[in-house]
Amino acid sequence: MSFEEVEDPYIFSTDTLPSDRRFLPPLANGLLGWRVYNNIMHMGGMYNGEGGRCHRADVPCPLAVRVESEEPGQNTYSMNTHTGIFTHTLSSASVSVTQSLYSHRHYPNMMVMEVLMVRQVTSEEPITVNLVGSFTPQSKDIVFESGPDYKGGSYINGKVSTAEYPGGSCPAVHLIWTPIPPTLMLNADQSQGRWGFVLVVANSLETAEAKYDESLDLMATGDLRLSHQKAWKELWLQSTVEVTGSDSLCKALIGSMFYLLSAFPSINDTSSSFGGVSPGGLSNGGDGQDYWGHIFWDQDIWMYPGIALFYPKLARSVLEYRVGTVEGARDNAQTQGFKGLKFPWESAVSGREVCPEDIYGQQEIHINGDVTLAFQHYLYLTEDLSMFTEGKGKEVIYGVADYWVSRVSWNPDDKKYHLLGVMPPDEYYYNVNNSVYTNTVAKFSLQFAVELAELLQDPAPKEWKEVADQLKIPFDEESQYHPEYDGYIKGHPVKQADTVMLGYPLGLEMSPEIRRNDLEAYEPVTDPDGPAMTWGMFAIGWLELGEAEKAQHLLEKCFKNIQKPFQVWSESSDGSGAVNFLTGMGGFLQAVLFGYTGFRVQKECLAFSPHLPKKISELCVRGVSFLGSQMDWLLRKDEGSR
Repeated sequence: MSFEEVEDPYIFSTDTLPSDRRFLPPLANGLLGWRVYNNIMHMGGMYNGEGGRCHRADVPCPLAVRVESEEPGQNTYSMNTHTGIFTHTLSSASVSVTQSLYSHRHYPNMMVMEVLMVRQVTSEEPITVNLVGSFTPQSKDIVFESGPDYKGGSYINGKVSTAEYPGGSCPAVHLIWTPIPPTLMLNADQSQGRWGFVLVVANSLETAEAKYDESLDLMATGDLRLSHQKAWKELWLQSTVEVTGSDSLCKALIGSMFYLLSAFPSINDTSSSFGGVSPGGLSNGGDGQDYWGHIFWDQDIWMYPGIALFYPKLARSVLEYRVGTVEGARDNAQTQGFKGLKFPWESAVSGREVCPEDIYGQQEIHINGDVTLAFQHYLYLTEDLSMFTEGKGKEVIYGVADYWVSRVSWNPDDKKYHLLGVMPPDEYYYNVNNSVYTNTVAKFSLQFAVELAELLQDPAPKEWKEVADQLKIPFDEESQYHPEYDGYIKGHPVKQADTVMLGYPLGLEMSPEIRRNDLEAYEPVTDPDGPAMTWGMFAIGWLELGEAEKAQHLLEKCFKNIQKPFQVWSESSDGSGAVNFLTGMGGFLQAVLFGYTGFRVQKECLAFSPHLPKKISELCVRGVSFLGSQMDWLLRKDEGSR
C-alpha cells in the first residue's frame, strides 16, 4: 500500500527556475532586500537621485553565487516560507550539495549563504563543486572604495552620488562579508562539510564591524541559522490565514503573507528606522523599475490593513514612517500654496514629493486621507494613544485636516465645499472636480481629527467639523449610484478600484441597493488588464451583499498575476509591471481577511459577518489582535464561527 506524500503549502519547490528571472523569490527583512542570485540588492532608506530621479540605490551583492558541479545531477529549488530560507539542492551520484540563502529575520543587517556537502558514495577521492559568482564591487549609484579587511572579511564603503533634495544628505553604506572562494572541496577523508558566508550591510563602519562581530559569534555557537528560524517561527505564531477546499488559494494566501511580512521589520526591532514599503518591496525599485522603490498609498491602504490586523508593532512602524516625513509633507503643502501637510504621492525618506511627473503630486491628493485612515484603524485596533502623543501621530492628523480646510472651495450654488482639480485613484482621469473617493476620505479624515482632538483634549478649529459636514459627496439620485466625479459619464472605462472602495475600506454608509448599483456600474467597465489589487475590492463588495460565488469568481482573477513556482506576483496578469507586487498581495489578502470573515475595524468594535463560497469548506484565521487580545476564528461551511 502506498501513501502519497502530502505537499506542504508553505514550501514552494521546483526543479526548474523560471525563465524570467524577475520571478525568482525575494529575500527581505525590512532593512535589506535581494532577489535570489541577483548581483544587486537594496537597503531601506538608501536612495540616489534628486526629486523625480530619486530611486533605490543599487548595492552590489557578494552572495550572488550559483553552485555548479562538473558531474551531472538533479536540481531542486525551494522557498520555505516557514523559515524564510531559499535552498538549491544539487544531487549527483557522488555528492549532494545544498546551498541555503536568507536575509536574517532577527538581525536585519545580515544576509547569509550556507553550503552543505554530503558524500553519497564511499570513495577516497576529493569532491569539488564550483561557486560561480557575478559580484563586482561597483554600482551606478554609489562610488565604492575598498578598505582594509576586517577579521578576515572583505570591506567596501561608499556614498550615493546625489541627495534626494538640494542640501540633503547622501547616505553612506558599508559592506563587510566573508570572502567566497571559487570552489569548495570535500576532502578524501570527509563524509560531509559545512561552510557559512555572511554579508553585513550598515550605514556606518562602526555598526558594520559590530554586526560582523555578532555574526561571527553566532556562527561559532551555531546560532546564526537557529536565531533566524526562531524569529520566523515567532512571527508565524502570531498569524495564520489558511483555507481548506482550494490548494491554489491556500498557497496564494501563504505566499502573500510571507512576502508582505518580509517587507516589514522584525517585531523585536526598536530602531525606528523603517523606510516604508514600496509596491515591489526592497528587492526591487532601482532606476526606472518597480516605481523606483517609492512609497505610495499602496502601503497605507493596500498592504497595511492585513498586517495591522495581526501585528500592532508592525502597524505602528508604518505610522512612524509617515511621522518621520512630516517636515517634507509640510514643505509640499507650502509649495502648493496650502496650509498643513500634503503627503507626497511618491515618498522616499524626506517626505518631499519625488514623483517623476508633477501632475500626480499636485492632484492625487487622496493620499492624505489614505495616510490618516491607517492611523484611525490603528487607534481603533489598539487604543494606543501614545502613538498620537509621544509618537507625534496627532501632528499628522491635525496637519492633514488643516490641509483639507485650506484646499476646499465653497460653492454658493449648492452650499457645499468642493475639492477642485484632482486626480482620483482611477488615473485615467485628471483635473476633475469632486472625486467621490477623494471627498469621502477627506471628510472622514476631518471627522477623525475632531474625534482625536476631543479624546486628547486638544482644541479643534471649528472649520474641521464645518468642512466635514458640508463637503460634497457626489451622488446620482436618478440612477441611485455614486458617480466617480462631477461629470463622470456612466459606462466610461475605469483603470482600477475607485468608487467601489467607498463601501470598503472607507465604510461610507449606504443601502445594499446603492452598494449593488455601484458594483454593477463599475465592474464591467474596469480595465481587465488593470492592477492586481482591484478585483479584491469588488470581491469584498459582493461578499458584503452575500454573493459569495460572484466574489470568488472575481478573486480568482488574481491568480493570473501569481507567477509560478514561487508565488511571486506581477502587477499585470501578463507578467508586466512591478514585480513582487505587494500591493496586489495586500488587496488579495484583504479580500479574504475582510471579505470572507466580514471583519470591519470600527470604534470600540471589531465587526464580523462571515460568507464562504461553495468551494471553500473551512477558513482558519488565528492571531487577530484587538485591544491587546489575541483572537482565533475557524469558519466552517454552514456552521458560522467557532
